[in-house]
Amino acid sequence: MDVIVVGGGIVGMSAAFHLARKGVSTALVDAAHTGQATSAGTGVVFPWPFPWDSAPLWEFKARAAAHYPELMAELAEDGHVTGYEVVGGVSVDREGDDAGYDLMRTLAERPEFATMGRVERLAPGEATRLFPLVPEGYGGVRIEGMARLDGRRARQALFDAAEERGLRYFKGEAHLSWNGHRVTGVSVGGDELAADVVVVAAGAWSARLLAVAGVDLPVFPVRGQMTHFALPGRDTRSWPVVRFGEREFFVCAFGPDRVVTGGTVEPEVGFDRRVTAGGLLRNLSTAVEVLPGLAEATVVETRVGFRPGTHDGRQLLGPIGRLPGVVVATGLGPEGLTFGPYQGWVAARLALGQDPGLDLAEFRPDRPQGE
Repeated sequence: MDVIVVGGGIVGMSAAFHLARKGVSTALVDAAHTGQATSAGTGVVFPWPFPWDSAPLWEFKARAAAHYPELMAELAEDGHVTGYEVVGGVSVDREGDDAGYDLMRTLAERPEFATMGRVERLAPGEATRLFPLVPEGYGGVRIEGMARLDGRRARQALFDAAEERGLRYFKGEAHLSWNGHRVTGVSVGGDELAADVVVVAAGAWSARLLAVAGVDLPVFPVRGQMTHFALPGRDTRSWPVVRFGEREFFVCAFGPDRVVTGGTVEPEVGFDRRVTAGGLLRNLSTAVEVLPGLAEATVVETRVGFRPGTHDGRQLLGPIGRLPGVVVATGLGPEGLTFGPYQGWVAARLALGQDPGLDLAEFRPDRPQGE
């Protein structure tokens, strides 16, 4: 084996796909933890940088924005259902002033934002026409290139495409193998798997994997409870992604009749997988307050996912100096569905000793936690 990828979320699956696609002998080891963030995400895809991002983060996001549609198109051409749809997005607020038109319009004029498409002000009543649950009176802006993603389908598409290219799969808890000088592979379910490099992309569980090697990886679980609603008799397939600017609240629709609202953010509960009364109450009350039309909707389910959070809000991407043979790729927090596929591509390049053409210094996983 040349490379072992640990973690079956969207980052790990992307890394495994890009490696297998290059003909690299690759194995994927996945514990299939309940609460994997990829399967629970709301589904919003907005992969473009903002003016306040640092130069390295700007470059990372700009490249991610270009990579996303190319990857999804390649998978679709191979016959895989990706769950990726460019449906556009609207950013709205009561006054129409905070919806971000000036910012989005300025960004869209730059060449690296070509995938953003047209940015235009919404005419009166347009937000409600596009997303019928938005109350009358909201103004805002429409971004043509925003997309939604069904994380479960995307994960499966990447896995199937990688398996077609020779990926080997092992289900179970991985443990790093160490020869006193470097990591030489992993053990899983009684099997010893040797590899030149191990990509640790196990999301919020990545810290556990490295702790046995004496590395304190600064990533922790942030529980999110995401509630799904059904609107019988309504066709939601063409509805755009919606951001309510005055409260930074996102809503995403999926076919045939489903609406998913932004969920809870709970960084202090560890890996507690429960749907709690308090969490469900917050989701329902906020959803109905923002979208009164949801009061008559059917509550279908609440999914629980553990986003990989970091103390400084920056991702963890790159090798670890004291642990040769390992590449870490995690820490995207609530933006895993948006930036996970590209982070997986970068991790694959690093695993092969290839320069991804990015400044990764501020993302290095062994950076001082106060830095």
